[in-house]
Amino acid sequence: MARLSASEIAQYRAEGYVIPQFRLPPDRVTQMREALDALIRDNPGVRPEKLVSAHIEGDNGEGVRGSRSFLDLAKDPEIVELVSGVIGEDVILWGCHVFCKPPSEGFETPWHQDGHYWPIRPLANCTVWVALEESTVENGCLRVIPRSHIGEVLHPHLHEDRTDLTLNQRMAEGAFDEADAVDLELQPGQMSLHDVYMIHGAKANTSTKRRTGVALRYMPATSVFERDLRPSDGKTGVAVNFGQRPLWLLKGVDRSGRNDFEIGHRHGAAAT
Repeated sequence: MARLSASEIAQYRAEGYVIPQFRLPPDRVTQMREALDALIRDNPGVRPEKLVSAHIEGDNGEGVRGSRSFLDLAKDPEIVELVSGVIGEDVILWGCHVFCKPPSEGFETPWHQDGHYWPIRPLANCTVWVALEESTVENGCLRVIPRSHIGEVLHPHLHEDRTDLTLNQRMAEGAFDEADAVDLELQPGQMSLHDVYMIHGAKANTSTKRRTGVALRYMPATSVFERDLRPSDGKTGVAVNFGQRPLWLLKGVDRSGRNDFEIGHRHGAAAT
């Protein structure tokens, strides 16, 4: 079973991110790329950078027809084990967002902090960003500001009414120095983990190579997915429906005792 090493956990704590040694085997990467191509075909009216809740099969109620393959990836025991190394033994899956930047016209992701947008209280989350294809500086890889999670501070964000962004909110100037940015270049099957307070973004893809990643979202079961909260007030440019978003308890128990694992699951199926 894959596990984060002590040094990898220490880096995550100190820097806010880590690229673990573990990576998906090549056959799994191939399978997921095929699932990605099918997902794009099934959603011709959706920008490929905005395939939100791709893990919810069929019409997910958020404007996307999702695929079971992405749920299976999010529930992969080895990935869940990596996550538990930084958020604890009680792990809840609550989100999955596929970011596919087409060559030459892939949208920019402005500098931001995820914590502004999510109804998790107390705010805590680990995102696993899985590369299905090469992700480099050239094609707009994920970029982070090391140590920007320290102090658990959410900085002001500004709304931008533009059509060429994956997200219509951007960090206000003065909160960080872009010169400190680290490019998280990944080969297919590699992944990075980052904290919910981490300042991160990605440049537009102006290269001839597609850039594809799957962001898997996990919260500790000591926190609550507060469905009545609307923290970003619909201004992100990505349609979400947190009120009906299904949760899966993948490891341990619901320490909060307040998370609902029935909402959003079809036919009343338990969240397993």
